[in-house]
Amino acid sequence: MNSIKKYSFLVAYLLALLPLMAYFLGGMSLFLPLVIVFGVIPAIDYWIKDPLNPDESSYQALLSDNFFKVLTMAYVPIQCAVLAFSLYAVAYHNLYWYEWLGFVISVGIITGGIGITVAHELVHKNTFYQQLFGKVLLSTVCYGHFLIEHVRGHHVNVATPTDPASARYGESFYRFYPRTVIGSFKSAWHLEQVRLQRKNLSNWSVHNNFWWIILAPVLIIAATYMALGLSAALFFIVQSIIAFSLLEVVNYVEHYGLARKQLEDGRYERVSPKHSWNANHWLTNIILFHLQRHSDHHTHAGRPYQVLRHLEESPQLPTGYAGMIVLALLPPLWFKIMNPKVEAYLSQQD
Repeated sequence: MNSIKKYSFLVAYLLALLPLMAYFLGGMSLFLPLVIVFGVIPAIDYWIKDPLNPDESSYQALLSDNFFKVLTMAYVPIQCAVLAFSLYAVAYHNLYWYEWLGFVISVGIITGGIGITVAHELVHKNTFYQQLFGKVLLSTVCYGHFLIEHVRGHHVNVATPTDPASARYGESFYRFYPRTVIGSFKSAWHLEQVRLQRKNLSNWSVHNNFWWIILAPVLIIAATYMALGLSAALFFIVQSIIAFSLLEVVNYVEHYGLARKQLEDGRYERVSPKHSWNANHWLTNIILFHLQRHSDHHTHAGRPYQVLRHLEESPQLPTGYAGMIVLALLPPLWFKIMNPKVEAYLSQQD
């Protein structure tokens, strides 16, 4: 990885500040982040690809470079500051309804698009501080159970009927959404109960992760309401819904129509690069810390983002995640583009 690629990951920080810039411009400019993320970025993705992988000589150097770990952890206080300012702003400044709407969408895009992506990177790590910072980010979007379900549920059951976060062939996002939101929460609860039982711990134990998963967002909302009023509390709730909805659109895109074969003994074949959609579009890749190299991530879940590889043998998305999210929200267009791709890829595997 050259220095240009290395420092290009800082673009995510610039994007995180977009809602503040839009706020100070005011008016319809508060929708500017929406236009940039789902208009400008897909256009750039169309022209610039990112197919290069780390070679053997640079792999270990990238692993030992603390810049990449610091980059994800340093994002956490930045998002918290942006969110705190946003809550203060809606509480003490009179915004027209459309300005409030544009502002909350803009903040939700950042806390969901970048924030949950960084949380995803952190919760895959085993150090205390990385886990803690991941929990902080997930608490700011009311989706703490993602830590349990994603690592212990999704990565085990991906591309099988038991995984609520794997979209089935022919399933629209709007059918997938309630199934994954409800199913992932139920799955996380079940996985936590199993963990507690194995350790002979009660559900009422302080070791039950659902205490912080539920109480942290409730305390944030209550504190926001008491300090800043109803408008700010509603703002926090709505940006959270936008944020985790964005996560679930990405989940929909990442595994749509792909399934692991069930073996004769009832188990499923091992997860491989063919069970996740891949994308090599440069701008979305650096903004999302190589999340689009999803096939390699599922094959090597503990591999840090800076050394994830683009895999040509994986099914390839026609554009980056930003553009795919727009397609996913338009089911007729989604099915027209993606169903032939699914069928063509699966036919090559037979």
